Amino acid sequence: MDGAGRLTRSLRSLRPEADLKAAAIGAAVLLREYFAHRRARRRTRRAPPVIDRDPPSRFILLVERYLPRRVGLAATVFILLGSAGLGIVKGGHVDEFVTGLSDARNALANSAGFRITTVAINGRKQLSQDEVLAIGGVNGRSSLLFLDAATVRDRLKANPWIADATILKLYPGQLQIDIVERKAFALWQQDGRLSVVADDGAVLEPYVSRRFLTLPLVVGKGAETRAKDFLALLDRYPQVRSVTKAAIFVGERRWNLRLKDGLDIRLPENDVGNALAALSKLDKEDRLFSRDIVAVDMRLPDRLTVQLAEEAAKAREELFKDKKSKKKGGDA
Repeated sequence: MDGAGRLTRSLRSLRPEADLKAAAIGAAVLLREYFAHRRARRRTRRAPPVIDRDPPSRFILLVERYLPRRVGLAATVFILLGSAGLGIVKGGHVDEFVTGLSDARNALANSAGFRITTVAINGRKQLSQDEVLAIGGVNGRSSLLFLDAATVRDRLKANPWIADATILKLYPGQLQIDIVERKAFALWQQDGRLSVVADDGAVLEPYVSRRFLTLPLVVGKGAETRAKDFLALLDRYPQVRSVTKAAIFVGERRWNLRLKDGLDIRLPENDVGNALAALSKLDKEDRLFSRDIVAVDMRLPDRLTVQLAEEAAKAREELFKDKKSKKKGGDA
């Protein structure tokens, strides 16, 4: 202890503690500077380059201020879709595109359990089941979920054989089609073409099947729509109907009959029923249809004209000549 009463300690003994403390402080300062330098370098590396550009115009500022967010993205998508649509239309791929979309959604519905597994078709006689389905546009890719019953019905009714149709969708996979078919009524010949027609004159199909061979034959423009009434009248005179091969509509005004033996009957424009009654009576009483004649003209109401066959006409002419010569010989 010194003279002042203070505890004295050698300076040499304090130096190690001071050195350690100074070293710790120095190390902390160095570490702080090191990490600060690294952060500065990292920020410099990540920061985008600064580009000098002019401030936006007032119009751009107004657009950015008042238009909703993401309008630019929506406009870009709209332009891309419009360009794709224009390409599809100009390239003539609209039908393919629509078919592709329809097939895609039907595939999803079929995978979800709405595949058409059972089809029941009632009322068909002339058309097969495959023909009915093809006409209605129903195929193996169709799903019951997306099948438009009204469209199928319209397609079926557009076919001349089908007068009406009813479509029932029975979920999950049953389709029922009820159709009302037109009946084949007559064969119609026009311009060298032979067609099967219904009683309302609708052309059902070209004549290719012999199953329609027994149908009555009508010929001429307009005959297909007038045949129902005329043939109904002809049925009242079976003596004439049974020997008729064809009914020919002349000038869209009146009818001729062509009999099976080639005899032509020229009917009047009006009062056809009385003419057919007279014709039937003549055949019953005088066997008119068995005579050697080629035509009977009934167009005039007060007379009936008969045209003889060529051989019969010659024989008749020779008979008149013989009678005339005998008469002259007798007078001499």
